[in-house]
Amino acid sequence: MNGSTLRTGLLLLVGLIAIVLYSSIFIVQQTQYALVLRFGAVQSAISEPGLKFKVPLVDNVTYFEKRVLDLDLPVQTVLSADRQNLEVDAFTRYRIVDPLRFYQAVGNIALANQRLQSFTNSAMRNVLANASRDAIVRTERSVLMNRIQDDVNRQAGSLGIEMIDVRLTRVDLPAANSQAVYQRMRTEREREAADIRANGQQQAQTIRARAEREATVIRADANRQAEELRGQGDADRNRILAEAFGQDPEFFSFYRSMQAYEIGLKGDDTRLVLSPDSDFFRYFNDPTGQRGRGVARPAPAPAQPAPAQ
Repeated sequence: MNGSTLRTGLLLLVGLIAIVLYSSIFIVQQTQYALVLRFGAVQSAISEPGLKFKVPLVDNVTYFEKRVLDLDLPVQTVLSADRQNLEVDAFTRYRIVDPLRFYQAVGNIALANQRLQSFTNSAMRNVLANASRDAIVRTERSVLMNRIQDDVNRQAGSLGIEMIDVRLTRVDLPAANSQAVYQRMRTEREREAADIRANGQQQAQTIRARAEREATVIRADANRQAEELRGQGDADRNRILAEAFGQDPEFFSFYRSMQAYEIGLKGDDTRLVLSPDSDFFRYFNDPTGQRGRGVARPAPAPAQPAPAQ
């Protein structure tokens, strides 16, 4: 009886020691911070991973993330420097760098997100209110985002938080304004297209008129040169014919008559009503062309008797 009671007591003692030992041990992961709390008061802040110890049944451990956290902000309407309402969609990335200050300031991630959202919205309104729409959308967007990040980072330092990045994912006009802007842009592009077409037509007419004028001048010069060449050719032709006629009038007359026969008697149905002894057929009646022109043909010389042997 006493042995059984002793064994039971020993087992209870070992169990109690195991429970106490288990309650005094906790593990901190590489991605975690740990705060040891005793009745709500912070006893220690642990940032190094490993196996750690605490007072059992008295101390509690609260863990916080070391990794980068994301916060997606709702769409905000911001008024730019040129009085344009813009719908801005943004997100932030941050991490906890001081777990003790973070616990004392906000205590948990949900409340920290609310505070960061308020900081970011306030910074966006302050920074974007001093920039134009074109600067926000195109020319200075990265500079403005860095300025917003610096502003939020100064405020988030009191929470033990470091801002990694602030990004504007979408900056656009409200739906009603977008349609009006689109219509105005379309009207401007149509006006520019009409101006370009008008200028093109004017230039085309100018080029066409210049080309027609140059073509007229070229044709006039070509006609003048052709007439000059034709006159020079006719003069050379007449000179050559005159020289040929002067060298051999009879042959020239015969050659011209042959050309007249070739032209006048061309074709199978050519009919001429002429007198047989007309001047046109003089080379048909006499190969020398002298008959019928009033020129007597010289008589042949009388034959001379042969000399006596």
